[in-house]
Amino acid sequence: MASELVRQLIDSGIHYGHRASRWNPKMSPYIFSKRNLIHIIDIRETVKGLLRAKKFVSQVVGGGGDVLFVGTKRQARQSIVDHAVSVDMPYVIERWLGGTLTNFRTIRARLSRLEELEAADTDGSAAEYSKKQISRNAREKRKIERNLSGIRKMSKLPGALIIVDVQREHLAVREARNLNIPTVCLIDTDSNPDFADIPIPGNDDAMRSIEIIIEHMTEAVKEGLRGRTEQEEAPTPKRRSERATLARADEGVSEPAVSTETADASADVAGSAVGDASS
Repeated sequence: MASELVRQLIDSGIHYGHRASRWNPKMSPYIFSKRNLIHIIDIRETVKGLLRAKKFVSQVVGGGGDVLFVGTKRQARQSIVDHAVSVDMPYVIERWLGGTLTNFRTIRARLSRLEELEAADTDGSAAEYSKKQISRNAREKRKIERNLSGIRKMSKLPGALIIVDVQREHLAVREARNLNIPTVCLIDTDSNPDFADIPIPGNDDAMRSIEIIIEHMTEAVKEGLRGRTEQEEAPTPKRRSERATLARADEGVSEPAVSTETADASADVAGSAVGDASS
């Protein structure tokens, strides 16, 4: 299973980092080597972070919490929408609005306004307004739908955030930290791993790389939902704090069975591919 996961990750190109000149020195523990001025991410660290993240997300969802998928870059949008909708989880793929978490009451008020506009369209009362007001209401409705449609069903703060590219989504990371909401982040070699509670080192620009991480996170959510159903049928246990759950995510996740030969092979594959691309 571990070797199959490693091959799947390598085929997605998740081990390709940025040019060495753009690196963040704090990412050095996650870097395997440098080939043709491009950093190669240690695939063993990627597997370790992925397994830890899946265990934690499953625990959060199984405990009754929701996870918020965040990825506003073009490469991540469609994947996040498809997978988040499949498990009925909230998502943000447009610009992160300041206060989405820290000022959640105001965000809910904007969503209530969207419901008012939709109700006016449905019962025909919107036709009673002037043309100017109708145009203004339509523009307001489109704006709210574009920015907030993904979190429309989010009635409470999420139990965790799954973020693609911590540099781009720094506002979301900052709000989550202020509220003590754990974050699971796909981080590239130009990112600061200190911003992620559970970092998954990997290429955050390639569509296939993002797709495979979101797929695994969705599998963890599904597992948590199954556990949530079983928990509802049984007596409800005492709730644990999310930070305590985060600390327990390390338990039971041993060092992934990725041999040094496999890591060397992945670096050779990456190096040769980078060499072909640069020549």
